[in-house]
Amino acid sequence: MDLKNFFSKIKSEILEKEKSVDSNKIIENQSHWVKCPSCESMMFFKEVENLNHVCPKCNFHMRIGANKRISLIADENSFVVFDEELHPTDPLEFVDSKSYKKRLEESLHKTGKTSSIMAGSCTINGTPVELVVFDFSFMGGSLGSVEGEKIVRACNRALEKNHGIIIVSASGGARMQESTFSLMQMAKTSAALKKMDNAGLPFISILTDPTFGGVSASFAFLGDILMAEPGALIGFAGARVIKQTIGKDLPDGFQRSEFLLEHGSIDMVVDRNDMKKTLGDLLKVFKKESVA
Repeated sequence: MDLKNFFSKIKSEILEKEKSVDSNKIIENQSHWVKCPSCESMMFFKEVENLNHVCPKCNFHMRIGANKRISLIADENSFVVFDEELHPTDPLEFVDSKSYKKRLEESLHKTGKTSSIMAGSCTINGTPVELVVFDFSFMGGSLGSVEGEKIVRACNRALEKNHGIIIVSASGGARMQESTFSLMQMAKTSAALKKMDNAGLPFISILTDPTFGGVSASFAFLGDILMAEPGALIGFAGARVIKQTIGKDLPDGFQRSEFLLEHGSIDMVVDRNDMKKTLGDLLKVFKKESVA
């Protein structure tokens, strides 16, 4: 072995060791420290977790999963999940950069879920309600056939039990891999919510970061109460697409929940840590009105 190859081998071994050490450091840092996406402050993970993933420096509301969301909203041990057996199929045998089946397998492995929605019955401060929660980590919280079916079934349970429904949206919109099957869910869910409206039952829609596309264009904006978390991005198309289409600069804070509240598109912006109390109070008000 000549000297050039010898030193090349030594260098590669050193780089591999450094890479291994750096990887361990990154894993350790990730398990102990969190960087706020908004103000970029570094915070101890447990501190952020204790604040329900709200930045103590700038009040930025970080994205959370469906399980965490349910634990924050529903009374302890009250949530009973329904329709877990439903799972998406691939009727179009859709393939883009990878097959739809592959994407579903990856999402299942990543989240442990078969769809982007968890639906069930629970109580909130003692008041019974149907609760539907999107999980953005499953294919961007996209709306597909299973998600639409779960929402409709939740509406049917609410009609049977004569109480309201809450839907917490966190979605990029309709699921392109299901094409028209996905777009049909916009009409399907809207029709089910119309039945609830005819029956005088409340629907509270909670918009979290992000809520876009076919979700915002259908059921997400049909609520009797439209509630959003602080700083949530909410709209139909993205700001970049809109800017390119109209050829004009957009105002500061465009599509943020505070902007929508100021311009009358939503009813209230509620901090995550105040969400349960606010929902409980609203449900009691609706309950009294229905009795009266």
